[in-house]
Amino acid sequence: QVQLVESGGGLVQPGGSLRLSCAASGIIFSIYAMGWYRQAPGKQRELVALIISDGNTRYQDSVKGRFTISRDNAKNTVYLQMNSLKPEDTAVYYCNAAHTKIYWGQGTQVTVSS
Repeated sequence: QVQLVESGGGLVQPGGSLRLSCAASGIIFSIYAMGWYRQAPGKQRELVALIISDGNTRYQDSVKGRFTISRDNAKNTVYLQMNSLKPEDTAVYYCNAAHTKIYWGQGTQVTVSS
């Protein structure tokens, strides 16, 4: 059974930082492209950051220079370090694993507010 379990969300003030984690089980983690997506109320789910099996990364323009995605294949975990957070980063953040099949985590809420 495949599981993606996100953690690390919460309430943070503008300019603050959070680190999201996604622990995967039931897949050969190292061969999967891992991504973080987010969905704000009333909006479509969008890609935030992606890291593929060789370590190459891709970011949404609005988070470049502020967010960093990384992976630890020994721990089957992908991270999203989020710095300089803005209110518009408020959303539910979802972990995604993609290879021949696609899997999603349950999501973790990130709220940026003073």
